[in-house]
Amino acid sequence: MSIALSVNLNKIALIRNSREGNFPNVKQFGELCLNAGADGLTVHPRPDQRHIRPEDTLALVTLIRNFPSEKKLEFNIEGNPMAEARGNYPGLIPLALDANPDQCTLVPDSDSQLTSDHGFDLKLSALSLEPLIKQLKDQGIRVSLFMDPDKEQIRLARETGADRIELYTGPFAAAFDTGSPQAIFEQHRQAAEYACSIGLEVNAGHDLNLRNMALYKTLPGLKEVSIGHALTVDALLMGMENAVQAYLQFCK
Repeated sequence: MSIALSVNLNKIALIRNSREGNFPNVKQFGELCLNAGADGLTVHPRPDQRHIRPEDTLALVTLIRNFPSEKKLEFNIEGNPMAEARGNYPGLIPLALDANPDQCTLVPDSDSQLTSDHGFDLKLSALSLEPLIKQLKDQGIRVSLFMDPDKEQIRLARETGADRIELYTGPFAAAFDTGSPQAIFEQHRQAAEYACSIGLEVNAGHDLNLRNMALYKTLPGLKEVSIGHALTVDALLMGMENAVQAYLQFCK
């Protein structure tokens, strides 16, 4: 079965935000990705609005819902469920309930982090997450938790009511670049098998690219990869459509 490719548009928005106006247009690039065959789009709005803004989120979900396609396209909103409203950022949960995406991926990041760099410690946060997960699921939104490959934490993810986990692949990508990815890939393989055995589906994301996907795509039960930074960099070299299609080749 193919792995779904969800293209993260944050870096397109980051480039746009470096100037006044709406260039590049995030929605146009979302349409380019869908025309090239992407299975969905991902955004990660933050309270500081360093890249994706709330209005981008609503525009992109409208694009997905109205896009002519023979296959089911999905919209994924990522972010910190504990982030409070700031300016016209309403908070992740209110934004997700308004946009009604197919999936909401909850991530324990903060403004001080350059990017997401660890999974949840559910021994500390499960009780606060459970009612938020229920809110999302009651509206029919699939919930995924950003997790490290730790079986105990994955068990707790299931107990909170999550439907999926997204394995944080940053350390795997770093190990791949040094030429020794097998040990950490084995951790991910065991974590994925365990997640599947207790009824969780498995996504993955962060620093996956055209070099390391050949190995990571063999992860058992992998449903979806969310890729943004590397795909955007590759698009500078080969064009957005060609980059999306190159990544789709690894997802077949």
